[in-house]
Amino acid sequence: MTTNDLDWNHHLREQIEWHWAHHVVPRFATLTDHEYFWSPVPNAWSVRERGTSSAPIQGGSGAFTIDFAFPEPAPSPFTTIAWRLGHVIVGVLAMRNAAHFGAPPATYESWEYAGTAAEALEQLQTQLDTWLTGVRSLSAHDLTVPVGEKEPFPELPMADLILHIHRELIHHLSEVCLLRDLYRHTEGASR
Repeated sequence: MTTNDLDWNHHLREQIEWHWAHHVVPRFATLTDHEYFWSPVPNAWSVRERGTSSAPIQGGSGAFTIDFAFPEPAPSPFTTIAWRLGHVIVGVLAMRNAAHFGAPPATYESWEYAGTAAEALEQLQTQLDTWLTGVRSLSAHDLTVPVGEKEPFPELPMADLILHIHRELIHHLSEVCLLRDLYRHTEGASR
């Protein structure tokens, strides 16, 4: 078999589908609202009820907003599971789904952030399904076409964007798993 015979679309999708099925789904199934909002350090960025944040920017159009600042402070604030899931749902997936696969427009400012862990996981599943459906629709040629002005590096091929998004998902969702471990060994042990 030569590289021309490989189904590159399958291999690109398999990278995240395997991680999702074997690491994310089993680990996220029991995520509670307390864990979702839990902060192991003071002043962590999170998703909060509208009007309760002291962050310079509070993005969101619904009852809950996400903490931000621009430019981002150095060092970056610690972020809760709620914040990390909000970032993945909107900044990693929903905005790309809108830009490349015809999904409704999405921004940090316009999103209705989840007020519960179950709602966040439902949003995450919906956005991942939309992403994977879009990726699945791409031909071998489509994977080589530059992503264009919708992305910071317009000259890169779509395959590079897919790899980047999957790295981001693996990175941030693994952070959520680590926070769940920390919660279980500190807060969860006393509950």
